[in-house]
Amino acid sequence: MNRTRILLKKAAWSLFTILFVIVLNFFLFRVLPGDPARAGIRDPRLKKEAVEMLRVRFGLDKPVINCFESLNPIKVGSCAVNPMETQFFIYARNLLQGELGFSYHTNRPVGDILAERLWNTVLLIGAGQILSIIIGVIFGVFAAWKMRTSIDFTAVITSLIAWSLPTFWLGIILLFWGSANGLPLAGKATPGASSLPLMQQWADIGVHMLLPTLTYTIVYMGEYTLIMRSSLMDVLSEDYILTAKAKGLTTFQILKDHALKNAMLPLVTVIAINLGFTVAGAIQIETVFSWPGLGLSIYEAVGRRDFPVLQGAFVLIAVAVIAANFLADLTYTYLDPRVETE
Repeated sequence: MNRTRILLKKAAWSLFTILFVIVLNFFLFRVLPGDPARAGIRDPRLKKEAVEMLRVRFGLDKPVINCFESLNPIKVGSCAVNPMETQFFIYARNLLQGELGFSYHTNRPVGDILAERLWNTVLLIGAGQILSIIIGVIFGVFAAWKMRTSIDFTAVITSLIAWSLPTFWLGIILLFWGSANGLPLAGKATPGASSLPLMQQWADIGVHMLLPTLTYTIVYMGEYTLIMRSSLMDVLSEDYILTAKAKGLTTFQILKDHALKNAMLPLVTVIAINLGFTVAGAIQIETVFSWPGLGLSIYEAVGRRDFPVLQGAFVLIAVAVIAANFLADLTYTYLDPRVETE
């Protein structure tokens, strides 16, 4: 089986998975208890007429699917609702057009809300992901090459501690440390910084990113170090590594030309999964540091029961995870040509 056929097959499965997630995402919020029209407005004085207007405004007055508007068998039997005017088909049609509905809380398009927050999350978590990958791979390589030495022991203990730390607890500890050192503790930028020159604006954002990015880097660095160490130790025990040493190759040549590509395969899978969930944002990190990203939007939407925002965020998360895994498959075929064969 050649590479093109494999990639087409995986692309088809990815598309099927996205379609399944879209259908599941729609019905997930329809089975929750309570009236969606009242979900985002917690005012007991709200009149019945106002509730009905909200139901019409958000399309909740229409049946979920055809002949599903009532459990009365007589009414169901005589149902003549146009399937294209049901909530599910309106949802699917709008989704194909890039429309995710309107927020119950702000009455703004969900797509605009998520787009504003998405780039903040990519900026913050992307920096932390890159740093954690670089540091984790370097520490893992050194630990594997110096196995059963003090370097290996120190790297393993440090990584286990870092990986086991609760994210929110580590963020709070760094908040105390940052407050003692005069670092910004919340937000993306200093109020009024938009009037400063461009370079100073970016410098201000960088200072605000320091603590949340450090939190993310510490947690994921431990995971990548342990996986890289374990994988590279397995590769270094192979016979072809012993042959490379017998040929007189240097340590750098053995690692670069013979060991790293094979050892990176398990790490690629983990990185791809983490990158997919990066789009969702580290909810705990963004909440602790009040970073205006996608994770904080999800946290706020849960508290407000803003179902359209949650529904749009879940679709975005699912697509990001599936796309990241598809990119991992592409990387696999580059790192290991054996994947092309059945």
